[in-house]
Amino acid sequence: MSTPTQQPTTAAERPDENGTTASAPAPQRRSGGLATRVFGAAAMSFPTWAYALFFFVIPVALVVFYSFGYKPDQFTAVATDQLSFDRYPEALSASFIATFFATLRISLLGTFLCLVIALPFAYWLAIKVAPARRSLALALVMVPFWTNFLVRTLGWQIMLSPDGFLSQWMQGIGILDAPLDILYTRAAVQIGVVYNYLPLMILPLFVAIDASGSRLREASYDLGAGKVTTFLRVTLPMAMPGIISGCLLVFIPLNGDYVTATVLGGASGSMIGQLIANQFNASQNWALGAAMALILIAATLAVVGIGFALLWLGQKIAAKLNSVPLTDGRA
Repeated sequence: MSTPTQQPTTAAERPDENGTTASAPAPQRRSGGLATRVFGAAAMSFPTWAYALFFFVIPVALVVFYSFGYKPDQFTAVATDQLSFDRYPEALSASFIATFFATLRISLLGTFLCLVIALPFAYWLAIKVAPARRSLALALVMVPFWTNFLVRTLGWQIMLSPDGFLSQWMQGIGILDAPLDILYTRAAVQIGVVYNYLPLMILPLFVAIDASGSRLREASYDLGAGKVTTFLRVTLPMAMPGIISGCLLVFIPLNGDYVTATVLGGASGSMIGQLIANQFNASQNWALGAAMALILIAATLAVVGIGFALLWLGQKIAAKLNSVPLTDGRA
């Protein structure tokens, strides 16, 4: 009984035309594979790191360095041959603290008003507006950014002046008997900052609500929840990343804004940004201005940290409330 001949199992073991069996070459391992990947990732991220280095790290480092200097004479902005912490106690003056808390009130209220106005608008834009018309609506939201920040603020100065359109219109329909006296007050600054920063709140909210889709809302309706319950317990939690992003995009730059306060606030509506800018420009005291700027940065980060802590606590409370059955009596 003859033993069957074993056939080659792979293409590399099959005989060629001459009847000889060729063995497959051993796979070659790429040399430096890990190093190549690391270098490639570093090269791809180089623009980001370069941008952060030149436009954030180096400027902040210079501000920190100048904050330890001093103003040697009337004609020199800063000297750094003798470094000390003397500028920080000098920066924490009574006027600085009072102006900071006034700025904090304007910033918190402005961020809250932007959120209250932007949330229903973004909800309407993401859910109610047809997809074919959303591009036009988003373009209209971005129209204010087509003009200069200062020009937009000057427009509100004309609008809120005693002889402006708003004053004349309110007198014409009988709301006011005298000209509107709101310019160069904190109320005018509040109106200006809400107008200037509102698009920065609308855009991330729209993206978050639009990305949530409609399936969860439809499932909520199928489970017996109404529109209010669905919004509070489905749409709003899904939009939380947009709310956080919008609040950060509005609160942080608003806290350092000085153009709006200069144009609309005058002396009674001053903000901390004006005080810092005045040290760098009019007073030519860069050391004191740098110390004030760093204190403002630290205080702003502290407020943001407190906000995240409150948000974490609110999420814990909301998680307990969400254990209740999702219904509000709807059949």
